[in-house]
Amino acid sequence: MTVHHSVRGRQSAAAVVNLAGSLLATVLVAHILFVAFGADPANALVGWVARWADVVGLWFVGLFGTGDATFTVILDYGAAAAFWLIVTGLVARVLRSAG
Repeated sequence: MTVHHSVRGRQSAAAVVNLAGSLLATVLVAHILFVAFGADPANALVGWVARWADVVGLWFVGLFGTGDATFTVILDYGAAAAFWLIVTGLVARVLRSAG
């Protein structure tokens, strides 16, 4: 029985890690969409997403300088979203296969 509980625990931990990565990527993609479609930065939701996108964007924010503000946001925050999906996917895979 202990082995069964251990497997379920690892599966649950992997699911939580995947969920966290998906939520972080969702915030980043929402920010990209808000910028691309010209959402009002004074809107509470848009401002909240922008603040959190800056936090979870890590060192990717300001990484690219294309001369086009919208394209720069797409590259910067898109790279951060891909990073979170890849890293959390790898961590989840390790959690599932551990043991």
